[in-house]
Amino acid sequence: MSDFDKNAQEEIHSKVLRAGRRTYFFDVRATKADDYYLTITESKKHTADNGNVFYKKHKIYLYKEDFEAFSEMFNAATDYIIDKRGEEVISDRHEPDYHKKHQGPYDLNQEFEEGVNESEGNSEEYTDVSFEDI
Repeated sequence: MSDFDKNAQEEIHSKVLRAGRRTYFFDVRATKADDYYLTITESKKHTADNGNVFYKKHKIYLYKEDFEAFSEMFNAATDYIIDKRGEEVISDRHEPDYHKKHQGPYDLNQEFEEGVNESEGNSEEYTDVSFEDI
C-alpha cells in the first residue's frame, strides 16, 4: 500500500476554516489501534521576495484523553480575550487604516508611546540641539 493510500485511509473526517491568509484544517484521523484523534493544522500563505507563493504549516495533535482539559483551557482563554477586549476586531490586518482612524498618524504603538511618555517626566534630562549650533 502506498503512503497516499495509507494517509487517505486514516483520515476519517475533515473540516476547513478559511480566515484571510490563514486556513485551518480540522482532521479526525485513526491511530494504528483504530482509535480517533484530532489534528488541527494552520496553513498561512506567504510570498517570497522573488514573488513565489508558499505556505507555512503548523500542526497540533490532540488526543481524546486531552479533549476536556484542552476545551476548558481554550474556552477560558477565548472568554478572557472577549471579556478584556470585546468582540470587535481591532487589527491592522483586518482594517488597514486602523491606526490612522483611532490613534492618529504618529501614535502607531500605544504601548511604545506610553513607555516614552513615562521617561519624559523629567525634561531637564534632555538638551535641545539646533543644527545651526553644530
